[in-house]
Amino acid sequence: MIIGGDRISTSSGGEHQHIYPATGRPNATVALAGADEIDRAVRSAADAQQEWMSLTCDRRRDLLIDLADAVHETLDEFKALNVQDYAVPISYAGTAVLLERFLRHFAGYSDKPHGASTPVAGSFDVNIVEREPYGVVGVIAPWNGALVVTGSCVAPALTAGNAVVLKPSELAPLAALRFGELCIDAGLPAGLVNVVPSGPDGGDALVRHPGIRKIHFTGGGATARAVIAAAATNLTPVVAELGGKSANIVFADADLDRAVQLSAHQGPLMQSGQSCACASRVLVHESVYADFLERFVAVIESATVGDPFDPSVRFGPVISQGAVERILNVIAASEADGAGRLITGGRRIDREGFYLEPTVFGEVDNTSALAQTETFGPVVSVIPFADDAEAVDIANNTVYGLNAFVHTRELTRAHRVARRLQAGSVWINQFSEVSPQGPYGGYKHSGFGRTGGLDGLYEFLQVKNIRIGMT
Repeated sequence: MIIGGDRISTSSGGEHQHIYPATGRPNATVALAGADEIDRAVRSAADAQQEWMSLTCDRRRDLLIDLADAVHETLDEFKALNVQDYAVPISYAGTAVLLERFLRHFAGYSDKPHGASTPVAGSFDVNIVEREPYGVVGVIAPWNGALVVTGSCVAPALTAGNAVVLKPSELAPLAALRFGELCIDAGLPAGLVNVVPSGPDGGDALVRHPGIRKIHFTGGGATARAVIAAAATNLTPVVAELGGKSANIVFADADLDRAVQLSAHQGPLMQSGQSCACASRVLVHESVYADFLERFVAVIESATVGDPFDPSVRFGPVISQGAVERILNVIAASEADGAGRLITGGRRIDREGFYLEPTVFGEVDNTSALAQTETFGPVVSVIPFADDAEAVDIANNTVYGLNAFVHTRELTRAHRVARRLQAGSVWINQFSEVSPQGPYGGYKHSGFGRTGGLDGLYEFLQVKNIRIGMT
């Protein structure tokens, strides 16, 4: 752990034996934060936040740029740590680039206006609207995207003037811990960023701590409900980025070759489908359905499976043996229920580690559990549709609303459909490419609040009104 600028290897939370998913064997032993370490981290962060805000805005900006420089110099190491963390193929493991981009982007807002002065009706008083930091914020990162969440949450939180207690999952803590070391090396105040890997007990202690003024949680809906309930103890506000069952709509006029490649990448191949942005429901116009499906299956079946450190590998394992069993149960239940036609995949790959075949079901019933429940694995449903209205109806018929994808060459259709889709982000002829300039977050059960853009910065600022009488 990284607490108050110190590297800590023993704790009240015990230890976790980290398993490398590509082999199923241990590759690290990680200290887990218990209630004592969480309390120490929050107290350290509170002191560091006061020191941080005593610095001028240009000094804070320069330190964040120094941190971005340090991340840049460590990109190759971060890629390797991402692979070690959750066995994502190294061809997909470059999320530290996003971390660097978020740091540089938000560093530039350190010396930009965060407030306003407004006139007051019937008075010549001075009316000031200020945006101030919360103090200490808790960031709970998922195992499948710790560096992306670190960039999209920690960077604006620091820019806004907060200190951070970052809790990466015990399943993938290595890259986040390296980031904590870089914060020390870059000269940030000791304790401004604390990194405390932990399981549910440590997470509960963090959310319930009275010194935490806001929580940003990324993960699943069931855990989010527990986080929100625990945060209610102290009325701590929560931002939640949750799961998805994203629709990926392929219209008849789409560039099919590009649509196939993007759909395979955004669906079962990237992170083995273990992504909240996974395009797990592929909606295809009936006139090109057979052609698309043939090409789609060919791309998926030809994806290279193997050692995640091999640059040619495009498909890696899932996170754990438990995930293997859960996903195989979903496939078996879908076959038994007649949810759709199993076209390819559906079995475990005969090699060490937690590998499953990328799996495609065709002619899927959109009301089935297969189409409505987030699988969080390399399983996608392909569904035909007859016209634009039916495509939108199928896409919106879910409790989720994080992402949607549209493939079309017709500009008016792209605008018309995008405005009707109930999703926080709509990607036209593009995969899900999160950027610091664009707000990202969900509708419905996919969460609330945003990361990225000014909306993401404002999540870490609270508003104060100051009125000065002039009479």
